Amino acid sequence: MSWIIRISAWMLAVTGALAQADEVQTLARDGVKVDFALRPLAEDGTLREGGFADVQFRIADAASGQPLSGVAPGAWIDPQAVAADQAQGRDRSCKARVGVFLKSNIGARPLLDLNSYFVLVMNRDASLSVVDPSVSVGGITSTLARIELAGPPMDWVTPKDNKQVFVSMPAAGQVAVIDSERFKVSGSVAAGSQPVRVALQPDERLLWVGNNAAKADESGVTVIDTQSLKPLKHLATGRGHHEIAFSKDSRFAFVSNRDDGTLSVIDVAGLSLLKQVKTGASPLSVAYSPLSGAVYVADGKDGTVTVIDSVSHAVRRVIKLQQGLGPMGFGADGRFGVVLNTVENRATVIDAANDAAIHDLEVSAEPYQVVFTRAYAYVRGLASPKVTMINLASLGEGRRPISQGFEAGPQPPRLAGDLPLASSLAVARDDNAVFVVNPVDNTTYFYAEGMNAPMSGYPNRGQSARAALVVDRSLREVEPGLYSARVKLPAAGRFDVAFLLNQPNLIHCFTAQVEPDSAQPRHAGTPKVEFLLDKTAVTLNDPYVVRFRIVQGKQDAARAGVKDVQLRYFLAPTSRPRTVAALEVADGIYEAPVTLDRSGAWYLHVRAASLGAGFDDKTFASVRVQPGKTQ
Repeated sequence: MSWIIRISAWMLAVTGALAQADEVQTLARDGVKVDFALRPLAEDGTLREGGFADVQFRIADAASGQPLSGVAPGAWIDPQAVAADQAQGRDRSCKARVGVFLKSNIGARPLLDLNSYFVLVMNRDASLSVVDPSVSVGGITSTLARIELAGPPMDWVTPKDNKQVFVSMPAAGQVAVIDSERFKVSGSVAAGSQPVRVALQPDERLLWVGNNAAKADESGVTVIDTQSLKPLKHLATGRGHHEIAFSKDSRFAFVSNRDDGTLSVIDVAGLSLLKQVKTGASPLSVAYSPLSGAVYVADGKDGTVTVIDSVSHAVRRVIKLQQGLGPMGFGADGRFGVVLNTVENRATVIDAANDAAIHDLEVSAEPYQVVFTRAYAYVRGLASPKVTMINLASLGEGRRPISQGFEAGPQPPRLAGDLPLASSLAVARDDNAVFVVNPVDNTTYFYAEGMNAPMSGYPNRGQSARAALVVDRSLREVEPGLYSARVKLPAAGRFDVAFLLNQPNLIHCFTAQVEPDSAQPRHAGTPKVEFLLDKTAVTLNDPYVVRFRIVQGKQDAARAGVKDVQLRYFLAPTSRPRTVAALEVADGIYEAPVTLDRSGAWYLHVRAASLGAGFDDKTFASVRVQPGKTQ
């Protein structure tokens, strides 16, 4: 339940004009120009509660107009803090709030954080855990939520916008659809017998699910429409486990059939089987290179990599290596592929420019997973806690590859027993770090490139961690100099859109107005709080009593007799929050004495559990404490 601050009309003057839908607000400072707009997706062009809008910042050089690319701005949306603006001045108040947001205090989070990302952890049981890496609650855990599933998960995939996560559940015969904005299961789709591997084709129109069924006519792939979330067709491709790859233009899907030793070529437009290509006795992995326009199939029993043209579907070449080949992948540019040999504890590097094996490297024992950042290929081994990093810039014919490694926990993953297909390695948001799950000590480790060891670890208390996936909610550069994020608009009201740029250092609060939705029914009993502060600037250690009123209903009638009202207050941005009980001194009016023993901006939050309002609600006021006498 949301609480809002009612501010008298005369106080609104300090905030200036509020942004209307599509109105562009401009900040020009220190040689940089920032244009802000909150653009509604509604047909009538109105910013309306519950609707969606695109937050846009266009950043350019003020003199030349040249777009500034790669500057990674920060942004937050929160209710307007008129009291804080009055007490400290608009600019200082904005800077203080940004300071609070950067500290990621669990009790002083913004309404919408446009820089946030989360880590989904796949558990051994029928659940997922949600970790917020930016927050530590008492130094114990950063677990934000738990998502219950209909069955134990095996694999997952998310679209580029990270709005949903599709999770296969073999025992349930379904794919769960996770709403990754609310971290809840929004639905499930029947996905055939034993749905295991899941893959999205490049245009993300169709979700492909590998069915590891015992019966030949049920073994193959189930194709699901990602918009309607309905299965379109099942294709029986062959027996055994199935890996899935696609051509860059989403025209063709390539499905391996481990027990039949074939690769099925499927026409996506007609959802029809075009060709079966023999690729060896036991094809274990399939990877596509956009550079060569070819599909690479690694065969564990024959020890070969078969290269198949993605247009003609003819075999270009068979690269002979050693038995024991398994997982394979290519970097984002498609130049270098890494195929792992679990038996030999080796990794072979294939150059897609000429389809030749150019390096053979020793890696972590029993390698079984590989992921890529821009700079490195990360190889995870079953029989060692060590993660091997292969420097991609050092690869090439006649060059000496550079590899290094780090320990991700104390024990090798093999000791944890059964593991899912989903990777225990997840590339971080900035593409220069990874999260690594160690299923033995049940911890997800964060490793940043350039470090000798993981920087931090996130224990998954009460669950058994198996795999990780990063869900990114931050602003993205959608074109040079234009940074955008799509948000669901909060309840109606006036909001600050805080903006941060590091180089040069800019902090500014833009404004926005969200209109109520008249079609939505109103709850007549929604409580509100009004802060009745005699003064918002005081001298250090002066006695201070916070006074506020609780009202309810359409006529804002006083809500008297609430017995569990509390006030929490803290010094921004670093102090530990303090809590004090509030006593009713008149009908609906409550008071709480506070000790303001340090200079700076103190933030005040109210809660009343009996009314459904907690400390994470966005009702707050601020008081500025200064060491000298109040003017």
